[in-house]
Amino acid sequence: MTQKAESHVFQAEVQEVLSLVIHSLYTERDIFLRELLSNASDALDKLRFEALTHADWLPSGETLGIALQANPDARTLSIADNGIGMDHADLVSNLGRVASSGTRKFVEALKEAKSEGSPELIGRFGVGFYSSFMVADRVTVETRKAGSDEGWRWESDGKGEYTVEPAPGLARGTVITLHLKPVEDDDHDYTQEWTLRDIVSRYSDFVEYPIQMEVERSKPKLDDEGEPIEGEYETQRELETLNSMKPLWTRPKADITS
Repeated sequence: MTQKAESHVFQAEVQEVLSLVIHSLYTERDIFLRELLSNASDALDKLRFEALTHADWLPSGETLGIALQANPDARTLSIADNGIGMDHADLVSNLGRVASSGTRKFVEALKEAKSEGSPELIGRFGVGFYSSFMVADRVTVETRKAGSDEGWRWESDGKGEYTVEPAPGLARGTVITLHLKPVEDDDHDYTQEWTLRDIVSRYSDFVEYPIQMEVERSKPKLDDEGEPIEGEYETQRELETLNSMKPLWTRPKADITS
């Protein structure tokens, strides 16, 4: 028998955080990607740690990483990691609730902060996931926790409720899909390669795991002998790593820009 989706109401504190984040930080909405990439990196860290005592959770030779996939036609952006993943209880506790004490501190700090400093508060108080709703009408999370055979799908439009339902056949890890709002200007079209590349460079270049995206490249057509055909090109898709994975303090000063 197929299990139906469960409907849940966001904890009151979550609704307050959602409202504050969406309305107070909208001009800094690029930070949503920084927060989701940071969360993905944390999930990879957790898996690597847990694999010290659960070796079968991380098969030998598997590369840990993060993948971005944009679909301009469907207006979606997905952020995937093969980290620790979440189970049903994790989804409810991590995405449906926040610690009320932390919420109060976040609310107070956000109200007191100057506009130029407030984006940093999101990560500090652990509410970065909710910044997704600055750019998305709907957010879908598909996930399977390491050590479990059960996958789950979480979904919400950020307006007070969310659903959780079984999702069979998922790989270990988490995929967050943002169903993006209509684009307002080219600088904030989060389905465009150059926009995503710029945000990763500014905010997440130091993430120690590869952040990869499939990109289109124009390359010379080859003849039957593998030689380039002059004047003929074809579009190919290839996987590209967007971040250097090097902390600032290990890089030459000339390579660092503000």
